[in-house]
Amino acid sequence: MSYLLSCCLYVWLILLPVRTSALNEEIEVLVFLPKNNSYLFSISRVTPAIEYATQTMKLNGLPYSGLNFTVHYENSDCGNEALFSLVERSCMKKPDLILGPVCEYAAAQVVRMASHWNIPVISAGALATGFNQKEKEYSHLTRVAPTYLKMAETFSALFHDFSWKSAVLIYDDDKEERNCYFTLEGVHSVLDAEDYHIHVVVIYSKVDADEIIKETYDYDVVIMCAGADIIRDIMLAAYRRRLTNNSIFFNIELFNSSSYGNGSWKRGDKYDADAKHAYAALNVVTLLRTVKPQFENFSMEVKKSMQKAGISGDGANINMFMEGFHDALQLYAMALHDVIKNGSNKKDGVQITQRMWNRTFEGIAGQVSIDANGDRNGDFSVMTMTDLQAGTYEAVFNYYGNNGTLQKMPVFNRDRFTLQVRHRIPKSEDPDKSSGGLGVSAVTGIIVGGLLGTALLMAFYFFRKNYRITIERRTQREECDIGKHRQLREDSIRSNFSAA
Repeated sequence: MSYLLSCCLYVWLILLPVRTSALNEEIEVLVFLPKNNSYLFSISRVTPAIEYATQTMKLNGLPYSGLNFTVHYENSDCGNEALFSLVERSCMKKPDLILGPVCEYAAAQVVRMASHWNIPVISAGALATGFNQKEKEYSHLTRVAPTYLKMAETFSALFHDFSWKSAVLIYDDDKEERNCYFTLEGVHSVLDAEDYHIHVVVIYSKVDADEIIKETYDYDVVIMCAGADIIRDIMLAAYRRRLTNNSIFFNIELFNSSSYGNGSWKRGDKYDADAKHAYAALNVVTLLRTVKPQFENFSMEVKKSMQKAGISGDGANINMFMEGFHDALQLYAMALHDVIKNGSNKKDGVQITQRMWNRTFEGIAGQVSIDANGDRNGDFSVMTMTDLQAGTYEAVFNYYGNNGTLQKMPVFNRDRFTLQVRHRIPKSEDPDKSSGGLGVSAVTGIIVGGLLGTALLMAFYFFRKNYRITIERRTQREECDIGKHRQLREDSIRSNFSAA
């Protein structure tokens, strides 16, 4: 009898690892991405990356290779469509995993609903500061792309290193997707918490770059997020006013960094020469991209699939979103394996989500580190024009978010980031116009100037009263204004998301 029991125990011990480590699960995945290929994260771009992940996981003989992913794609656009699709599909069968959306307003609604239904959500987007609050409505969200707050840590490190004290934030607010709003909101949150002097300039429509640049006179650093044409106009205005050495200029371009170093200042117009000199003072903050050997095969396969879908040229470049959604499936598979090994199942969304957090693993392009709040630690580069003749950019800093270190590259020049003696220019000075030699006396000039000033003040008063000003200014020196800024920020993240 004891011999029989020993044999049974021996057989059970042999089979135990197979039963606990090998998975054989059907996983329903619902992906929310826009069909419109103008987005870097369109369905046509990201689908090949997701398919590559499902295929390679089966071939690698890993503990989770038995997972069978059935992937459904829905057009999220960047609005309400994602929520409607989620509700309609869930009436038949709820998904086990949701990937996306990327756009903030679409993601907010989907993540709220998924968290209520106990469904894990992984996105390579939803980068806004508001999603950091995971305690309640965003409890099931894991972000596999570095957030805007993580990016802002780069500026915090630079401010500490160079002893800068103040910054003006300039951004273009389209009032729709509001990408630049959310980008600089992260910067504002980090720098404001460290008591730096912050001033905000918002662009709602096409404005006079000379007027915008006047807002930078008293600040150590200028941090911008806007369209390429607006950035060029602002830099040209700074160059004309001889202010490019007056402050340290930054542009945040996380996802299209390849444009820098390839003549981003060029327009083929009469201002190209000045623009190249102006951009010599412009630093660019972007994602630090790392590549390991297996990435090359991933890149080739994904590009082939995109070409079949009609996407070619620069549009077929591999970007962070493709890498992120590939890694999202891998992260989910590892977490699900852990949960099942501990006696639970694929419906335990809380446990699966928690197993994805505070975890480091090898992604398709390099190491991926998810912090304890479910957000990826980010690595970023600061690029600078190092060859004025060619107008090309190189990385002068790398910031590593996992350990908060700032690495100076061999081409780094400290003078480039050291504030010189400020060159003050009266704000009323117009660099493109001269006095014309009117020959009036000083007294007459004062009287005429006073009358004109009074008329202008009256006109401005009535204009401000009856029409919307295109540039909205807020300064930290005025308590009422900073209160308004914080309220706007909270309303945009909370109320606008709720209403979207």
